[in-house]
Amino acid sequence: RPDLAAALRELRAQYEDLAARNLQAAEDWYRARCARLHERAARSQEAVRASRREAGECRRQLQARLAEMESLRGAHQSLERQLQELEERHNAEAASLQDTIGQLEDDLRNTKNEMARHLREYQDLLNVKMALDIEIAAYRKLLEGEETLFNMGSTSLSEPNPLSNPTYSFQPRGFSSST
Repeated sequence: RPDLAAALRELRAQYEDLAARNLQAAEDWYRARCARLHERAARSQEAVRASRREAGECRRQLQARLAEMESLRGAHQSLERQLQELEERHNAEAASLQDTIGQLEDDLRNTKNEMARHLREYQDLLNVKMALDIEIAAYRKLLEGEETLFNMGSTSLSEPNPLSNPTYSFQPRGFSSST
C-alpha cells in the first residue's frame, strides 16, 4: 500500500513552501513599491517646501519694493521725473514677481495633485496586499480542511463515501486590479 499520509504531508509541505515563497515575493514587491512611493513623496514634499520658501521670499521682495516706492513718492518735487521712472520699473518687477508667485502656486497645486495620486497608488497596493493575504489564508484553510477530511476518512472507514458530504465549501473569487 502506498503511504498516503506521507504523500499528503509532502504535498502539503510543497504547497506551504510555494505559499511562503509567493508571500515573500509579494511582500518584497510591496516593500520596493512603498519605498519608491515614499521617496517620491519625500521629493514632492521637499519641492513644496522649496516652493513655499521661494514664494515667501518673493512676497518679502515685493513688499520691500512697494515700501520703497511709497517712500520715493514723498521725495522732493525735483525728483518727480526720476520717481515716475522708478515706479514704472518697480511695477514691472512687481508684475514679474506676481507671475512667479502664480507659477509657484500652480506648481504647488500640481505637486499636491501628484501627492494625492501617489497616496491613491499606495492605497491600491495595500488593497492588493490584503487581497493576497486573504487568498493565502483561504488556501491554508483549504489545506487544513483537506487534511481534516482525510483524517476523518481514515478513522471512520464505515462511512460509504466521506467526500459526498464535505464540511466546507470554498468558492474562489476572481481577482482583478486596476493598477
